[in-house]
Amino acid sequence: MFLIIGSVIVLGCVVGSYMALGGKLHVLWQPFELVIIGGAGLGAYIIANPKNVLGQTVGGLSSVMKGAKYKKEDYVELLSLLYQVFKLAKTKGMLTLESHVDHPHESELFSRFPGFLANHHAQEFLCDYLRLMTLGTDNPHELEALMDQELDTHHQEAHRVSHALQQLAEAFPGLGIVAAVLGVIKTMGAITEPPAVLGALIGAALVGTFLGILLCYGFVGPMATALKGNQEEEHLYFVCIKAGLIAHLQGYAPAVSVEFARKVLQSHTRPSFHEIEEATQNLPAT
Repeated sequence: MFLIIGSVIVLGCVVGSYMALGGKLHVLWQPFELVIIGGAGLGAYIIANPKNVLGQTVGGLSSVMKGAKYKKEDYVELLSLLYQVFKLAKTKGMLTLESHVDHPHESELFSRFPGFLANHHAQEFLCDYLRLMTLGTDNPHELEALMDQELDTHHQEAHRVSHALQQLAEAFPGLGIVAAVLGVIKTMGAITEPPAVLGALIGAALVGTFLGILLCYGFVGPMATALKGNQEEEHLYFVCIKAGLIAHLQGYAPAVSVEFARKVLQSHTRPSFHEIEEATQNLPAT
């Protein structure tokens, strides 16, 4: 939604101001200039990036359209799940979790949290580390180091798409110059034409430079920044899980471990202490 609103504002201000100053809208309609810039940009993007990044680009652009993946209610669900897991482990032992983490989709515990259960990567992350804990991993420093390595790898992979889009954005002004130079070459071939014809040809050539700069700073660059922000927020979801697991491994009570996890969240998505307390008190017994 914000992508659409922002795009309308960009186009409205740029094109509207141009027309208000007396500019003719039809002069900006140069489809082949757009083909040169957009087509060359697409080709360069394919050359520069491996198959997995190209495949993830569509999903990344879709996430920009949808906005941030996680909202406050998602964190209430996650923290409630962590509380339930830690409480079960404290009262009945870590081995009680074995059947739940081995078959989460058949687990009565996980089935109470459908949003989390549908998040394959987060579910896998939590279950993998709970499994390690059931197998006897009890050193919080070693487990934290392993989590950090995995999260760093995931973070780098996630940022490849936003980095590729930023590189594409930075290429558009240069490709706009390519389109403009081709327009000038075409103009030089018609140098004997009257001034009115030459003016139209030069104007068409300059549209290439205009389009390249507009695509860079008005659309693709901001989209890359928005995607990077979404990826940072998604990374924080896993950091929240990590904080809770490490606190539990250090021997804290379930409510305290969940508070450790809650504290790493950003203010606009972080539930209050009382919201989590109320949510956990209403959980059914496992």
